[in-house]
Amino acid sequence: MKITWRKSSYSGGANDELCVELGAIDSGIGVRDSKDPAAGHLVLSSSQFADLLDHVRRGARRA
Repeated sequence: MKITWRKSSYSGGANDELCVELGAIDSGIGVRDSKDPAAGHLVLSSSQFADLLDHVRRGARRA
């Protein structure tokens, strides 16, 4: 299966260490490091991805 990866709009330029890409796959959402795509990807179900986004949003509000 070919995955079309989409880089996060929050990922910065060449010096940004926190760059992620997302891709829709049959079993959920693929998440990978855009600076090291050959390292593989993490697969999250749709509900796991929603939980991750909720956690990140709550954490961002505390900062």
